[in-house]
Formats: sequence, C-alpha cells, structure tokens
Amino acid sequence: MKVRQISVFLENQSGRLASALAAVGHAGVNIRTLSLADTSDFGVLRLIVDDVDGCVKALKETGHTVSMTEVLAVEVPDRPGGLAAVLNILSVAGLNVEYMYAFTSRIKDSAVVIFRFEESDVAIAALQKAGVSIVAAERVLALSAEESSKEDA
Repeated sequence: MKVRQISVFLENQSGRLASALAAVGHAGVNIRTLSLADTSDFGVLRLIVDDVDGCVKALKETGHTVSMTEVLAVEVPDRPGGLAAVLNILSVAGLNVEYMYAFTSRIKDSAVVIFRFEESDVAIAALQKAGVSIVAAERVLALSAEESSKEDA
C-alpha cells in the first residue's frame, strides 16, 4: 500500500539536476512522477520510479546523496473541492501533511496525489474509514505505462 520514494539532495548549482536525471536515465530507470523543491542552498528531488534499487544504485555511484521514504498514493476526486475534502478528513484525524504532489496520471474520475505523513499507518486508517482509496504501489508504477499504451494504440 505504501510507495517507496527516492529523495535526492542537490546543491543549487547549474547542472546538478541534469546530472542526477542523466544517471537515472543511463541506468534504464523510468520516472513515473517527480517533485522538485528548493531552498537557497539546496534542492530536494523526489522520485517515484519503476526500479527503485537500480535508481538508488545509479545515483549513489554518481556521487548523489539519496534517501528513501514511504509515501501514500491517494485517489482524490477530480472535481472542485475534491482535494479539500480529502485534506479535511486528514485534519479531523489530527494528521499533518508533510508534503504532497500530484501524479500526472488518473484513475477513472480521480486524480492521484502523493502524500507524505509522519504517521502513514494512521493516515491509511483514517482515509480508508472515510472511503478514500489508497493506490497500491504496483498500480502506481503501472499508471504511466497504461497511458503510454493507450497513446500508442
């Protein structure tokens, strides 16, 4: 149910992002979704990929600082107020969202949003109790591949 996310810490210097993504590409790893956040000194590149171990290995071999985190992929109704409704469920449960970012693929009439919580198991329980679907890691990794297949047809 949880998805393994890779975080890459990058100095705010020209070429560091390109270097990290080149390492991922040369390793034959496909990025499913990503997020980039920065401060004045460094950035954090967060990746969901189809080969976590290969990605981590490639990044470390090229001198990048890497860590692993578990996140949740949540189906959010793709309509006005859909995300607010999910966030309200979390608020009522006393859960803080550390960060989130949207996945580019959809499931039926829902957007897929990646959430990071300090207490993932509590978040899973609160969301499921409210009828919100958590997307399994295998399904998350298949989403972009399914869309590519539809475009090729």
